Amino acid sequence: MKQKRTFGTPRLLGIVWPFIAVVLFQALLGGVSLYVLSAVRGYVAGESLWSKGQKDAIYYLTLYADSRDEATFLKYQNAIAVPQGGHELRLALDRPTPDLSAARLSILKGGNHPDDVSSLIWLYLNFRHFSYLEKAIELWTVGNGYLVQLDALAQEMHRAILGNQVSDGDVKRWKARIFAINDGVTPAAKAFSDALGEGSRVILRMLLVINLATALILIALALLRTRKLLTQRRAFADALELEKERAQITLESIGDGVISTDVDGAITYMNPAAEALTHWKAAQAQGLPLAALFNLLDEDVQADGFTLIEHILADQLSGGSEHSKLIQRVDGSTVSVTLVGAPIRSAGKVSGAVLVLHDMTQERQYIANLSWQATHDALTGLANRREFEYRLEQVINSAGRQHGGRHALMFLDLDQFKLVNDTCGHAAGDELLRHICALLQSALREGDTLARLGGDEFGILLQNCPPPMAEKIAESLRHTVQSLHFVWKGRPFVTTVSIGLVHISQTPTTLETSLRTADMACYMAKEKGRNRVQVYHADDSELSLRFGEMAWVQRLHIALEENRFCLYAQEIAPLGHTELGCGHIEILLRLHDETGRIILPNSFIPAAERYGLMTSLDRWVVENVFKIIAKCMLERPGRPMAVCAINLSGITIGDDDFLGFLREKFNAYNIPPEMICFEITETSAISNLGSAIRFINELKALGCQFSLDDFCAGMSSFAYLKHLPVDFLKIDGSFVKDMLDDPINRAMVEVINHIGHVMGKRTIAEFVETPQIEQALLEIGVDYAQGYLIERPQLFTFDSLQCRPVRAQPLLFRAPGMFR
Repeated sequence: MKQKRTFGTPRLLGIVWPFIAVVLFQALLGGVSLYVLSAVRGYVAGESLWSKGQKDAIYYLTLYADSRDEATFLKYQNAIAVPQGGHELRLALDRPTPDLSAARLSILKGGNHPDDVSSLIWLYLNFRHFSYLEKAIELWTVGNGYLVQLDALAQEMHRAILGNQVSDGDVKRWKARIFAINDGVTPAAKAFSDALGEGSRVILRMLLVINLATALILIALALLRTRKLLTQRRAFADALELEKERAQITLESIGDGVISTDVDGAITYMNPAAEALTHWKAAQAQGLPLAALFNLLDEDVQADGFTLIEHILADQLSGGSEHSKLIQRVDGSTVSVTLVGAPIRSAGKVSGAVLVLHDMTQERQYIANLSWQATHDALTGLANRREFEYRLEQVINSAGRQHGGRHALMFLDLDQFKLVNDTCGHAAGDELLRHICALLQSALREGDTLARLGGDEFGILLQNCPPPMAEKIAESLRHTVQSLHFVWKGRPFVTTVSIGLVHISQTPTTLETSLRTADMACYMAKEKGRNRVQVYHADDSELSLRFGEMAWVQRLHIALEENRFCLYAQEIAPLGHTELGCGHIEILLRLHDETGRIILPNSFIPAAERYGLMTSLDRWVVENVFKIIAKCMLERPGRPMAVCAINLSGITIGDDDFLGFLREKFNAYNIPPEMICFEITETSAISNLGSAIRFINELKALGCQFSLDDFCAGMSSFAYLKHLPVDFLKIDGSFVKDMLDDPINRAMVEVINHIGHVMGKRTIAEFVETPQIEQALLEIGVDYAQGYLIERPQLFTFDSLQCRPVRAQPLLFRAPGMFR
């Protein structure tokens, strides 16, 4: 909703434009009036000249009849030329296309002033049908007829006189005719003059009325505008008062302290927040200097050399930037604040200052809490992996500069911790972790670092600890954990720990090397039977051999070079009435090791993810799936094929080059995008949410489909689901396989299926291995099923892509009351 504008400086043009418009109109009207009057005056003057010319012409022609003098005839010709000019003017303007040049010459011939030429023509052309002018023109025409007769008689007399063929009877006849013409033209001329006069008077009255009406309109507009301005002024004053009250209420309501002073620094106003901050009441502080309320200190609690008011007036606390300071109250207590100050200016002069104080106590506590959370584990309160690696790096960097300083790094991994979580739940596991952390912390020296690296893994950094002492501490920690008798709801558990120990000396090393060797040593302790301490030595042949066995990175590189990977396919079957074209299969990756054995992906995928090989593996899968589809389309054209679901890792989703790779392969192999469904795990999607959303949207624009795998495996988020534009939700198999025995797992399947349907997504249940589970999924309404009951993984071939026959669905029986 658009807010009503309360304050606004009225523009000058907005106030005076009606007056300007009326004045311009009246000036235009006046100019037109003067122009019309000038034209009328010209006609009146011309009529006078024409009348005089007519009379003179009659006189000289009569005289010429008696005297027969050529000079007299010339005088006649000069006199008749004036009314003839008027006659020619009318004839020139009455033509279908007025002859303006001839009209100008006729006007000048008629004796009018040259300045009147344009106005005479304009008036005739535009007002000829005006009643009075129309009547005058008619009389003008009549008069011109007599003039034509007179001039014809004059020419007849002139020819006769020149031929000496004049008798007394001719002269008498000529005079009679002259007197008859004079008797006819005189009334016409008088009527013409009267008509012009009446027309000019009517025009004058009309112009007078129009000018008076315009003046009245101007007065009315002036009154209306003045009234509006007065109304606006009252509204402005009311709004100003309202804004003042609103500002007062706002200042009293905000949480920041606001103090205003005069130019000398004496306090003129304090809001309630400022009262609480300074422990002074506004009434008590009125008129006191700021220094009487508090002292301004820097963050290092050093007194500021200038007074606060000097800082403000010098614009050192303004400009929109916040300055962190300490204020020391009269009672000696201090509080951290950020402050902004600015001078108050009136008419270009400084009349005071305003200071805004924001109490930073809570913010600093929040910052401290956030800083602690960023470097510590929420469950145990120990340092987290990030903080541990930071401290370790500091120790490694300082080890080379110290002489004789030795340190030790330990990785600890609880043995069989998963058993506690699986049998008693995560609450039991969390409680066990807290107990063990307390025991480990109590067995360490002051200054040693204990950190939780994740799950049941811990790291310990022993600074300035010789190797014998470090190994003794490690054994002590192992015995301490072993001696813990943990009981959860009457069920006892025996806990042990495997420890990998690495000595850090002056020998140059790196953070990555230290962590990897400690991790390797801990892994070796588990391999050798758990509940032991494994000390890493660079020359330990057995450890080196084990490290070689763990070198999956090299093995994966070689496997890619030798093309020892292969693809399997497993059907995803519709349940109930759900249909999916010609079927849906998931593409599965397998590895042939050096001896030809089939290696499942859970053996090598973690190493590939850790060492950045997943993008290469995903590219290999896409390339080979597309090859098989393209070959099938070429050899079996026109046959419908199943949708292929290809798994992608979270690292691949965040790789910008992979999108270009996919577009290139779609074009190269001419694969219809709608027959490709990419599967991404919930964990990878949420950990790379922005990249995942962009990745999904760009490929969905091509026509690809998406499936969210292992949904709710980590119980992470239904909240993120609405941001991920996927087509399918794959319900994690950990819920499906035990749903018949565990009501919580069944409830989870129902909830995931319901929310997926509400969001318009189809659901797929994994680990469907028995008809009873399939029956339960049908009851719940899950759309698709995948598992050994449907089909065991088969080598991916042409047959895998063909339309699948419709499976016979199990009968769906419900007991009374089960319908919902």
